[in-house]
Amino acid sequence: MENCFASPTFLTDSLELELGTEWCKPPCFSCAVDNRGGGKHFSGESYLCSGALKRLILNLDPLPTNFEEDTSEIFGIQWVTETALVNSSRELFHLFRQQLYNLETLLQSSCDFGKVSTLHCEADNIRQQCVLFLHYVKVFIFRYLKVHNANSHDPVHPYEMLEAQIPSVLIDELHGLLLYIGHLSELPSINIGAFVNQNQIKQVVYGHQFMNLASDNLTNVSLFEEHCETLLCDLISLSLNRYDKVRPSESLMSHHFPCSCIKELWILLIHLLDHRSKWSVSESFWTWLNKLLKTLFEKSSDRRRPSMPVIQSRDPLGFSWWIVTHVASFYQFDRHGVLDEMRKMESNWNFVEELLKKSISVQDVILEEQLRMYLHCCLTLCDFWEPNIAIVTILWEYYSKNLNSSFSISWLPFKGLSNTMKSPLSMLEMVKTCCCDKQDRDLYKSSSSYTIFLCILAKVVTKAMKNNGPHPWKQVKGRIYSKFHQKRMEELTEVGLQNFFSLFLLLAAVAEVEDVASHVLDLLNFLKPSFITSQRALIWKGHMAFLLMYAQKNLDIGVLAEKFACAFREKAKEFLVSKNEEMIQRQTVWTLLSIYIDGVQEVFETSYCLYPSHEKLLNDGFSMLLRACQESELRTVLSFLQAVLARIRSMHQQLCQELQRDNVDLVAQSSLSAKERHLAAVASALWRHFFSFLKSQRMSQVVPFSQLADAAADFTLLAMDMPSTAPSDFQPQPVISIIQLFGWDDIICPQVVARYLSHFLQNSTLCEALSHSGNVSFQALTVRSWIRCVLQMYIKNLSGPDDLLIDKNLEQAVEKEYMEQLVELTRLLFKLSEIKSIFSKAQVEYLSISEDPKKALIRFFEAVGITYGTLQTHSDKSAMVTKSLEYLGDILKYIKPYLGKKVLSAGLQLTYRMMGILVKSWAQIFATSKAQKLLFRIIDCLLLPHTVLQQGKELPAPMFSAIQKSLPLYLQGMVSCLSQNPNAYLNQLLGNVIEQYIGRFLPASPYVSDLGQHPVLLALRNTAIVPPISSLKKCIVQVIRKSYLEYKGSSPPPRLASILAFILQLFKETNTDVCEVEVLLPGVLKCLVLVNEPQVKRLATENLQYMVKACQVGSEEEPSAQLTSVFRQFIQDYDTRYYYQVYSILETVATLDQQVVIHLISTLTQSLKDSEQKWGLGRNIAQREAYSKLLSHLGQVGQDAMQRLENGNT
Repeated sequence: MENCFASPTFLTDSLELELGTEWCKPPCFSCAVDNRGGGKHFSGESYLCSGALKRLILNLDPLPTNFEEDTSEIFGIQWVTETALVNSSRELFHLFRQQLYNLETLLQSSCDFGKVSTLHCEADNIRQQCVLFLHYVKVFIFRYLKVHNANSHDPVHPYEMLEAQIPSVLIDELHGLLLYIGHLSELPSINIGAFVNQNQIKQVVYGHQFMNLASDNLTNVSLFEEHCETLLCDLISLSLNRYDKVRPSESLMSHHFPCSCIKELWILLIHLLDHRSKWSVSESFWTWLNKLLKTLFEKSSDRRRPSMPVIQSRDPLGFSWWIVTHVASFYQFDRHGVLDEMRKMESNWNFVEELLKKSISVQDVILEEQLRMYLHCCLTLCDFWEPNIAIVTILWEYYSKNLNSSFSISWLPFKGLSNTMKSPLSMLEMVKTCCCDKQDRDLYKSSSSYTIFLCILAKVVTKAMKNNGPHPWKQVKGRIYSKFHQKRMEELTEVGLQNFFSLFLLLAAVAEVEDVASHVLDLLNFLKPSFITSQRALIWKGHMAFLLMYAQKNLDIGVLAEKFACAFREKAKEFLVSKNEEMIQRQTVWTLLSIYIDGVQEVFETSYCLYPSHEKLLNDGFSMLLRACQESELRTVLSFLQAVLARIRSMHQQLCQELQRDNVDLVAQSSLSAKERHLAAVASALWRHFFSFLKSQRMSQVVPFSQLADAAADFTLLAMDMPSTAPSDFQPQPVISIIQLFGWDDIICPQVVARYLSHFLQNSTLCEALSHSGNVSFQALTVRSWIRCVLQMYIKNLSGPDDLLIDKNLEQAVEKEYMEQLVELTRLLFKLSEIKSIFSKAQVEYLSISEDPKKALIRFFEAVGITYGTLQTHSDKSAMVTKSLEYLGDILKYIKPYLGKKVLSAGLQLTYRMMGILVKSWAQIFATSKAQKLLFRIIDCLLLPHTVLQQGKELPAPMFSAIQKSLPLYLQGMVSCLSQNPNAYLNQLLGNVIEQYIGRFLPASPYVSDLGQHPVLLALRNTAIVPPISSLKKCIVQVIRKSYLEYKGSSPPPRLASILAFILQLFKETNTDVCEVEVLLPGVLKCLVLVNEPQVKRLATENLQYMVKACQVGSEEEPSAQLTSVFRQFIQDYDTRYYYQVYSILETVATLDQQVVIHLISTLTQSLKDSEQKWGLGRNIAQREAYSKLLSHLGQVGQDAMQRLENGNT
């Protein structure tokens, strides 16, 4: 198909001649739509797009640039243009019929797929020749055919005689063609649109032209009407064929034409018939169509003319709705085939009213599935046409009698009222949906016929009021109101009441909301008390829906609020006194209360401004309700509270901005001040009825932690914005008073504190105000609470039983939500100026560790200790100590829950590690007189509790593990503290700690390799603090001598091998001092003398060797005086009775350091003589031999000593 130009504008003949021959290519029907121009609905060659219809209506030359030559080629033969139709009409039409036969033969033939293209070109060529001939007939009639006066007696030329017969000849020929072709509806679908159907519209065109030329004689008018009727019947028959395959649910999505050619035929007929009816007494298109559609409802015997084509339908009513709706949409197309949705459309309401009456006739069974389709069509027509109150009246007559029906379809899921009535807001949403200009295309499935009726009602009333003011509304109101009286209201079922509310909510939305709401309240008073009780939830939803509508329209809700609020108070009281066992009753009452709560929240969120009546909605019913709620119910109420608080603050901020404008006049300022007073009244109601409850529940477990914190934070922000509304006992600083209650009080659950503090730390305005208040250490107290929250992260419930302590692995021991909250709190806390200053002075990086609260707390403790160490003046140090203690607060109270009867491993690990780091990092601070007491309490509480002091009693495994891992931190901190400020009591504590834990952490087997992780030894490995470490070792040595090497009589101390192994490991890991040897060596020597256990012997010998070697370092050639003194005393103590062991030990010493033993020769000799003298038995041969053996290891000095001993004896 060749493309044509876009639809031409209104052109004159002279302008059309300038367009050239391409524009005047003969139009024809085509299903090939060219969309390249965008938005085209018809082919460029169509009668609409080519302007052929417009030319016909304007009585212009059909093809002004065609057939201009003296001869024209038609069917391959040259003909004289001006006379061919008169002189050769029979021949031309014979050739035309031959071409039709050829075309028909082609269409019926079968061929290979490869020859389809050739066949198509041949058929298209034949079609173009036929189209050209028919256009020639049109042009000939317009240009050359003259009307002759039959009454004239003037001589007539033979040509003129033939010319006078042309109309009759054409009628005969065209009639013959119709008989040959048959009805359009009888053609197979493959032929429709090919070319034949244009002949019928040509007949209409010819009839129209003949009527103009023949002055509308009866014969021509009848001929025209006959052809129009035939064509319309054919089109209706085609539509009927399609309707039989259409489901009711898809009626508006399924078109009544098989292709765009048929669609174009409909539009051509519409324009042609309506144009004709305007300029003559002929009937309009709708009249024609209505007349034919009415015959569908008649019996065959009632048909007016036997010649009329017989059209039958299985569903004449549904078909009539369907085709009228679709045909009505064609009025949107102008004469050029351009869609114009704003185009004024001719209505057909009279016929539609008849259809409506038939649709709801009580004589027949009315099926909902059919009624939905009918009303969906009617709603679509309401979009197209001007409003018609009559259709609302007709429909209301039906629905007013059937309000108690659910209007459901058994095979469709019920989506109507059950969803609509779930909440007041959903009821309003349904109303808004009904009032929308454009409805859902799937309305049939998604809505009942009653809902579609409401859509029609809304559309008609809205359009009618727009055009004619309030009069249409009064008409509708009168019709609807008159149907509701006491008896009718008493007849309503639950479904009927739902339909009742839907109707009146819609009326309120489109018309006078106050009038409608008032009338609804009056009508509800007619309901029976028993029905009110059973349907109270629905009545409350409806009531609340009207309240919401008032709020959305910015109307004062006072009329509706007071009565509703009183009903809420009564139900809240009933809920309070009901028993938990009465679950059904409580659930029923709670359903009503939740309707009220959700609705009031929507009212506040929807209201543009608040009136005094809003305060009525927040009465003391909430105070009673809160006391009666369980956890799930509390969540609902507190969510409501938070929403209302947020709305009030938002409205207050808007008012403040408006009041701060420069150009606010006195009237506006007065109005804004009044609004602010209304806001304050509502805020005071919230303080009165809600905050007192929150305050009372700070330590209970009834209120969910998160919501308690959130609500308290919202009240804090409200106190900041509107301080005067807070209770008098919180004045003059309500913000600080609330923070003290929920953020800084040590008895509040850490989950609440962490979430609460996170909320207000996010508010920079609040933090700034508190930082400059000067009345409270805001940042220090917040840090203290943060420390508590971190330390108590493994405590789920401070006031609950022991089994609420969490005891899982460390990764899972903290609830995810709480850990996330701690991370957020840590991140916000590290933005405080005080914290930033500490880290800055300490030059410690902290940004990277704020995601881990435990690491962050460790870094904070370290930063405080480092910062203190950098201070120079006494005043600065004193102030820092005070501030540091303020950070900690009563820190032992925070960790106390971990130290109870039920041991919590994760909590103990955290506690001991954090406190150990604190003791070590703050050693200089704890050395001060202000902080020493806290240090003493920490040591007593954690390291020297009653459990530890019970000798022989094993520590709980979690506690044992926690102390083992953290003890080095405490020892290092205590020693550092002593180095700063020697204190007798702290020194005693240090000794007690070492005494307790040396033995508790000794391994079961006395192997030195097992002692590498002994916490006391680990404390000595920090080489960064050498002086304190030497003090720690000195204390350890003293404790070992005093507590672990003391004999009870002749019984050796317990676990002697393990302690000797510990001493050996101590000497291996540290530099041994002679003074330490002087302390421990006597005990080791005693073990060698008195204990025969091999392990003890071996370990004591190793210790002796280490000690002797250690004393050699730095002693040059002379042995250590202290070492010599120890051995001299050892000889005096044991040589008399244990000479053999003494000499054996000294032999071992001699192998290491002969000088030590050489210096002891005189003492040994004298001891020998004293022993012999004591016993009085003369020479002790055995002892002398043992002594001689020892001397033999001393070289010449030993030989000399032996000689002197012999000489002396002689």
